[in-house]
Amino acid sequence: MKDLQTLKNMKKNGLMRHLTTGDRIGLIAGGGQFPLLFAKRAKEKGLSIYAAAYLNEADPRLADGVDAIEWMHLGQVRRLIRFFKKNRVVETVMMGSIKKTRMFSDVKPDSKAISLLLKMFSTHDDGMLRSFASVLEKEGIRIRPSTFLLPDLLAPEGVWTQRCPSRSEAADIDLGWKCARDIGRLDIGQCVVVAGGTILAVEAIEGTDAAMSRGGQLGKGGSVAVKVCKPNQDTRFDIPAVGMQTVQTMVDAGVSALAVEAGKTVVFDRQEMIALADRFGIAVVGMKSRDQGPKVGDE
Repeated sequence: MKDLQTLKNMKKNGLMRHLTTGDRIGLIAGGGQFPLLFAKRAKEKGLSIYAAAYLNEADPRLADGVDAIEWMHLGQVRRLIRFFKKNRVVETVMMGSIKKTRMFSDVKPDSKAISLLLKMFSTHDDGMLRSFASVLEKEGIRIRPSTFLLPDLLAPEGVWTQRCPSRSEAADIDLGWKCARDIGRLDIGQCVVVAGGTILAVEAIEGTDAAMSRGGQLGKGGSVAVKVCKPNQDTRFDIPAVGMQTVQTMVDAGVSALAVEAGKTVVFDRQEMIALADRFGIAVVGMKSRDQGPKVGDE
């Protein structure tokens, strides 16, 4: 109860306590390497990690890097809360991918999840996550930003690759940035593909890689991809992410440049990603805003 009262006091004062050796942290884990990297860093900090991991999503190796793990289906909210309370966890992070198409085929909602859905006005990504976070906070479990132990994963500003975007690519990036902001404001997706001043693909439920593949094929080479944080995004969860697979998809689809939002995009295996981009002459830039614009090279 002492931990819970401390958390309530800090929430009231808008503060987040500093975690030290021996403190407990919860981890709500989806797929990909993000949960694995977090667990490794948390262990290095001396934290005890209690993971609620989604079946068919989270990497089985996660079990080896945490103090306790509970495997569960999407929608088992009551079970998740019970697991954290049993282990006296009052702060947690939420990270990792969830295949959105599974939301229609592999969910086992309990009474708590059904009650949550009935109260929601929107089932878009951010709305669902905010509502889920609100349910946890009412139970005394606070959500921390997913990058609070891994700030080094956030995208830096500037051109990362040997090649800068050409003037035509920079113009398409400018258009793509505006469009990506607009679809983000509607909570549709985070990425668009542009070529020659035309929007070729907009990310929706299929995800970034599928949108890039579709747009790149339509562009037949020379298209650009722009991925930004939604304007109203709760950056505790679901911030944009790119990595080696992103660049490989670009190579396969003929997408020649990528712009991401600096400071609000997670980048996995950055050095390897940049090396792959350089090998295929792909330009990658991190931008703070559309007005800033990327540095441009020769046409």
